[in-house]
Amino acid sequence: MPQSKLTILLAAPRGFCAGVDRAVQIVEKALAKYGAPVYVRHEIVHNKYVVDGLRAKGAVFIEELGEIPDDGRPVVFSAHGVPKSVPQEAQARQMFFIDATCPLVSKVHREAERHHKNGRRIVLIGHRGHPEVIGTMGQLPEGAVALVETVGDVSALEANDKESLAWCSQTTLSVDDTAGIVAALKKRFPSIEGPHKEDICYATTNRQAAVRAIAARSDALLVIGAPNSSNSNRLAEVAQAHGCAKAWLIQRAADIGWEGLADVKTLGLTAGASAPDVLVEEVIAALRARFDVTVEEVVTKEENVVFNVPKVLAA
Repeated sequence: MPQSKLTILLAAPRGFCAGVDRAVQIVEKALAKYGAPVYVRHEIVHNKYVVDGLRAKGAVFIEELGEIPDDGRPVVFSAHGVPKSVPQEAQARQMFFIDATCPLVSKVHREAERHHKNGRRIVLIGHRGHPEVIGTMGQLPEGAVALVETVGDVSALEANDKESLAWCSQTTLSVDDTAGIVAALKKRFPSIEGPHKEDICYATTNRQAAVRAIAARSDALLVIGAPNSSNSNRLAEVAQAHGCAKAWLIQRAADIGWEGLADVKTLGLTAGASAPDVLVEEVIAALRARFDVTVEEVVTKEENVVFNVPKVLAA
């Protein structure tokens, strides 16, 4: 029986960003240099395949430093960043730690500190409970940062109109949603200061733009990424907001809901910033097994960003 024809619109850029690539390299290089175990506080990036692969090589994932024995082994802080209390605790215990915080997250940290030093109260746009938000809020004393998640939160924000305010944002948010929240902040607090350069990172912006470029042409769209990955979830939302009602987040090919693809002729495909290329290849191979597939890569931007690993691990 002949296979149904399926055109895959493969979004580019997609997959690993420079910050994720650097963080994974840091764990791999630490394992190569110091041997196993290397402890990692929190998932180094939000992707089960990546975490399981590093675990198999000898990485031990923990949530808090208290879980680590005083054995002198290295501990790596995840790409999402950590509150200041974490390196302070590590120093107090004389631990050997390596910080894999994405440089673009560190930029937000320094920005928040600068505004705080200048006497401004920080309004952080982000998702409550996300490790990046916890890390950014943890750069400053309690009460110095107010978190807003929606436009509604802006109107409910307790702040004196004369108060000196500045806003920052999580790096992995929806560009469209964040623009709406920023507009609401500026309307309510005209003198609020923003970042010198956009906080939402280049990779998040580029991947969302690539999805916007294919969404309206797609009968359905698959985003390869983890359920706890902020940037991956945003990609599915962007697809739905820009003309593709059927957009699903999957971790691997085994998660594909085949019934939902029964009448699909054109399928959009992308991957979040913490999903490796091997998973994209796996999904395309699974689709080829069921359909007569044509792949059309839709490139909206070329990326050439590279972040160096810390000097202690440099070859």
